[in-house]
Amino acid sequence: MGCEKYKPTYILIALNVAIYIAGAVVGGNAFTTSDGVVAQWGQVNQFVFQGAYYQLITSMFIHASIVHLVGNMLFLLIFGLRGEEMFSLPEYLGIYLVGGLVGNVLSLAFGPYFISVGASGAIFALFGACVIYSRRSMRQSILGALVYAFFLFFINTGEGVNILAHLGGLGFGLIVGYLIAMRRKPDHEEKPRNPYSVALPF
Repeated sequence: MGCEKYKPTYILIALNVAIYIAGAVVGGNAFTTSDGVVAQWGQVNQFVFQGAYYQLITSMFIHASIVHLVGNMLFLLIFGLRGEEMFSLPEYLGIYLVGGLVGNVLSLAFGPYFISVGASGAIFALFGACVIYSRRSMRQSILGALVYAFFLFFINTGEGVNILAHLGGLGFGLIVGYLIAMRRKPDHEEKPRNPYSVALPF
């Protein structure tokens, strides 16, 4: 759909990895991100309420540990490459960045002492958009897509997980993916035949 030339998934993965490496160098630990890096570039709700609004964006590129990074990048690779097949570059980046932002804004409801890092909200936005788009663009029921999407959401809940960021990203992706599918003509629909054309026997 227009992403093939730019491969935004690989660019986003490289950016996340590069930022993690930079944080590891600054913090002096390759396995976990230092509290100082998290306080400066993660989403610390107390600081956001005090005016550090940039953290709503930068926190999407900060990860708590190498395990956190690898897990998120694996899912970004899977759903990102799928999204490249479905969406144009502006659509793809809009879903990822705005979806992540929506999730982070929603996570402000956790209160001033909540701290969050990671690309999960943005990745859930891509996932939701891909699932709903693939069903709706084929004019199939979206019920199965919704069940699958929320099943994956619930199995990714647990202690230390930013549930509202995941939910905000997923909800945004589902809505946007549905709207894009609604306004785009399905690829499987046949073009109207010319009544004056003659079918050749070969």
